[in-house]
Amino acid sequence: MKQEYNIIAFSENHIGLLNRLTNVFTRRKVNIESLTVSASAIKGISKFTIVIHSTKEQVSKIVQQIEKQIDVLKAFYHTNDEIIYQELALYKVSTDALTEGNQIETLVRKHNARILEITKDYTVIEKTGHNDETQAFFDELNQFEVMQFIRTGRVAITRSTVERLSNFLKERDQYNSETDN
Repeated sequence: MKQEYNIIAFSENHIGLLNRLTNVFTRRKVNIESLTVSASAIKGISKFTIVIHSTKEQVSKIVQQIEKQIDVLKAFYHTNDEIIYQELALYKVSTDALTEGNQIETLVRKHNARILEITKDYTVIEKTGHNDETQAFFDELNQFEVMQFIRTGRVAITRSTVERLSNFLKERDQYNSETDN
């Protein structure tokens, strides 16, 4: 049965890795719903967060293929219940719509959004949350004709208290030092 999975891969930051990773999904005809890359808690290590809809068997094979990439240190997959995640969305609306009444202000409060910038021509509003929350805010706000809208990819951390990457790196370093002697 297909469900949403979050693949988290840790790598060294090298040119061309993103292309090689996306090829893993293309070959299997799996669409990437969201992709975010950033620095991780470990200096020099990047963290890829990739969201897909797939079966457990297929996501397991994809993670194995990702780990075969030269620059990838380790990859994991998680269900949404196993992670804490957010997305960020920005909405640009006419300032006239904001000042014509308190409807936009009411929506901003209702959705726990915040106003980032107000100019005479436009107002920029920020909302963080899950995809369905940022989309619901857009749907309601769009009655005032949203001029621009953008949503980031997912950022996520695991609920597990075990730092699996740190353990993997320690074991790898320990193995390398034993085999070097």
